[in-house]
Amino acid sequence: MSAVEPGSLTGPRGGRDANQPNLTWLVLILVMLVGVFWYRTREPAESPLFNPDAVPRPVVARGDLAADEQATIELFRTASPCVVNITTLTSRRDYLRLKVEETPSGSGSGFLWDSDGHVVTNFHVIQKASGAQVILSDRSTWKARLVGAEPDKDIAVLKIDAPKSRLPPLLIGSSRDLLVGQKVFAIGNPFGLDQTLTTGVISALGREIQSVTKRPIQDVIQTNAAINPGNSGGPLLDSAGRLIGMNTAIFSPTGVSVGIGFAVPVDTINRIVPQLIRNGTVERVGLGVTIATDQVASQLGISGVLVLEVQPESGAARAGLRPTRVDEREQITLGDIIVSLAGQTIKESNDLYRALDNIAPGTMVPVKVRRGDEVVEVSVEVQQLASSP
Repeated sequence: MSAVEPGSLTGPRGGRDANQPNLTWLVLILVMLVGVFWYRTREPAESPLFNPDAVPRPVVARGDLAADEQATIELFRTASPCVVNITTLTSRRDYLRLKVEETPSGSGSGFLWDSDGHVVTNFHVIQKASGAQVILSDRSTWKARLVGAEPDKDIAVLKIDAPKSRLPPLLIGSSRDLLVGQKVFAIGNPFGLDQTLTTGVISALGREIQSVTKRPIQDVIQTNAAINPGNSGGPLLDSAGRLIGMNTAIFSPTGVSVGIGFAVPVDTINRIVPQLIRNGTVERVGLGVTIATDQVASQLGISGVLVLEVQPESGAARAGLRPTRVDEREQITLGDIIVSLAGQTIKESNDLYRALDNIAPGTMVPVKVRRGDEVVEVSVEVQQLASSP
């Protein structure tokens, strides 16, 4: 083996001694360990928790409200005094005191029709109530009396005996010239929260919903303005603050607003409310016939409205409409089947109700009926009826 020269770090082949530590790497590792230890153990300096010199921040001037905001504020200021809160009452017998008491059972909305104290609301708001109270915007409460109702259109009229100075009537608009996209404003008392304003647009026109009597309400306004329980009976207004509809129903799987609400059109309200105020009833019109139910017609395979009976001396009788007959052998001879009225196709009873809805008593209308294997057209005088068409 060759000797290693003094002071030499390598052997005879020039290699580095494996046992010789690398001082440079040891220094670097030591520095890193010290740095990590220092970073993990250091604590940031805490700021003071309280500041005795704290004062309110200066308020930044916002400038004037936008024009549409000012218009909405003015609309609510003008219209809200015309909107009322309706609390319905239910009679309860107190056997201990031997008296009958009326307790609150529900709430809804309404609006002032005139300064005589007539209040318009939905029929379903007061349908099962034994009484009602009307709360005006000034928080005064008044006992209400029922003037009349038209359940087929979900309309009712109440009356309160408040001073005329507290009864500003709502402005009346028109629903026949509305357009999809118009701004609308709903005021009411959702969930008992009085004088609540929601806004939106007309989402659709010409909708149809069912009343509590299952009769169709036509030309209903659809809106995305939030309508919730308690809004029923409240007004739907246009941007001029005019009444264009009465909030009536919502489409919702949860029972709260999902942006699809419906309002009875003001043209229907303006036709029916004066009749209720005049005599408490609506001038219902018809042909003077009793008709079969749609279920019976369907079972018989009939498309149209089957006439069961013809009222004596009615327009239908004078026109020669034929009723359904049963002979002595209990053989049934079907009567006339109404398939068209005033140019409108009749496939079911609701079609007949729609066709008659806006026809005045005394009007002669063309009626097509299927009689056996032929279709016959007759002219029938529409008449005022108590109930049936």
